[in-house]
Amino acid sequence: MSDHPVAPDAVVPVAAHEPPYYAVVFTSVPTEESDGYGETSERMEELVRGVPGFLGMDHARTPGGLSITVGYFKDEAALQEWRSDVEHRAAQRRGRTEWYERYTLHVAKVERSHGYERSHGDKRSHGDERSHEYERSHGYARGRV
Repeated sequence: MSDHPVAPDAVVPVAAHEPPYYAVVFTSVPTEESDGYGETSERMEELVRGVPGFLGMDHARTPGGLSITVGYFKDEAALQEWRSDVEHRAAQRRGRTEWYERYTLHVAKVERSHGYERSHGDKRSHGDERSHEYERSHGYARGRV
């Protein structure tokens, strides 16, 4: 679930941003109860996109049902605005009572970030060179994560 325009069925991660920024990792295991979950999830995505400083969101689900959502935020003010949103707080309460067997939430400050994208139609990708140039310009050793 990235914030850049792509074909609806394309898989595109959120682009790397200039650090520092924050990543919020929400990992959950759902209950059998799902009434209203899809609509609420869509509404939460709509709301979070309106938060100044929201950078994007990635989401994945395993075949066994483990769900991982990572939201990216520019600063602590953006995090606080999302955390204190009234509709978001209500959805959190409903999640605990109805939709989740368990979940974990991790908030991390991102100190390094880069990306790679293969250039189509060209055997040699320039994306890798751009990625390494960013790392060199920011003092990171090549190949270091």
